[in-house]
Amino acid sequence: MTAPAIEASAASGIIQGTGTRVTTASAAATVISDTKAPAFRRTMGLRSVTMMGLAYMTPIIALGTFGVIASDSHGAAAMSYLVATIAMLFTANSYGRMSLLHPESGSAYTYVGKTISRKLGFLVGWAVLLDYMFLPMVVWLIGASYLNALFPTVPMWAWIVGYIVLDTGINILGVNVADKINFVLMAFQALVIVLFVGLSIRSVLGGTGTGTLLSLSPFTGQGSSISAVVAGAAVAAYSFLGFDAVTTMSEETKDPKRTMPRAIMLVAMIGGLIFIGVAYFTQLVHPGGAFVDSSSAAYEIAMTIGGNLFTSVFVAGLCIGQFTSGIATQASASRLMYVMGRDGVLPKKVFGRLSKRFGTPVPCILIIAAVGLIALSLDVATSTSFVNFGAFTSFTLVNVSLIVAYAKSRRTGGSDELGTDGRSVVRNVVFPLLGAFFCFYLLMHLDVNAIVLGLSWLAIGVVILGFLTKGFRTNPPEYAADAA
Repeated sequence: MTAPAIEASAASGIIQGTGTRVTTASAAATVISDTKAPAFRRTMGLRSVTMMGLAYMTPIIALGTFGVIASDSHGAAAMSYLVATIAMLFTANSYGRMSLLHPESGSAYTYVGKTISRKLGFLVGWAVLLDYMFLPMVVWLIGASYLNALFPTVPMWAWIVGYIVLDTGINILGVNVADKINFVLMAFQALVIVLFVGLSIRSVLGGTGTGTLLSLSPFTGQGSSISAVVAGAAVAAYSFLGFDAVTTMSEETKDPKRTMPRAIMLVAMIGGLIFIGVAYFTQLVHPGGAFVDSSSAAYEIAMTIGGNLFTSVFVAGLCIGQFTSGIATQASASRLMYVMGRDGVLPKKVFGRLSKRFGTPVPCILIIAAVGLIALSLDVATSTSFVNFGAFTSFTLVNVSLIVAYAKSRRTGGSDELGTDGRSVVRNVVFPLLGAFFCFYLLMHLDVNAIVLGLSWLAIGVVILGFLTKGFRTNPPEYAADAA
């Protein structure tokens, strides 16, 4: 990747592809060389990007949330995950198509800003920034809670600080180091899932639960209904948060126009298949949705199928899952903050800087680590109310962005990236319409605390946008990356 191309005021315009920065003073322009500025390094291939997305999603979380989804769906957890997978694939399609048009980091912030409106793009970026900033904190807090339950003599704060220090150090070193560690830890997480499913099969064949491996019970439930399945799907959809986060790595990806759309769909499909499979076999062991404590249902089932030894391995898998998720969530959050800082909508001297040594946004990574320390004074239930509003807001508007982009391309004679044949209408209009409807439905059914917090955060963003745009009269500043 070449050095940043242009940085200019709205009055001066933007010159693309020159590797220079332009500033204006009345009628004259001064050209400043910027060819040696630090830039992201394109080192990630399809496997690396896909693994980063799966690490963000943390597939083993399907076991952590199983009890809640099974309870809400009245024992039809597998069907709820199937519905959620199909629905989220519509949105994954939109992210993949938009990454073809705009192969830069920034995700929804970039897609909405370049397609619909720079002002709306800023507000989407601001909304999702809330989730991105606080999700690592939630991840570290959940992981620390598991470890504290396993080793109660070690204080909770020690586990939280340990998570933060390790993940922050790995992310500062760069995606190459994170990729290698993710691969090893994701392999262990996969092993735990395989063991859980294998022990579940053995237990069912031994007469536990349904007593048979072929059953419609995980899809039909016990007295379940469409509304119950949809309620379970609304919770299950939260497990998919993160398939979009890989788009923040576009500027560190080789051939992003080819790699990124494939990675997005792979992350969503692989994650969905894992979630459906885990829910199916776990539901065979425990048909129905009645549990002593739905939040720890998988822990109880692990004890039933594998005893104390496997339960310890299971908890270790959950803790490692949170560790790998912490790496991915912190990396993605720091990239979004960096792109907004590079644009100038966040203070550039702090947020818009890359380390010359590591090629990573070190100030942004450290800010995420500092936010994570808030976990020292929160519990899991409270911390989870910080996330999800921005995610479903961005999901909805990226779907809308694809429809707008397709309409613009048709007016100008079509786009090679979006296609011009009959099938393009399905991929660029029908699928995003379905995705937008489902995501907006989830947004409207979030916890009231999440909605209040999200709207309050958005109100602050509107004030900042007004300042950046001189009372909404101009567009917010924008970075123009070199076309190469």
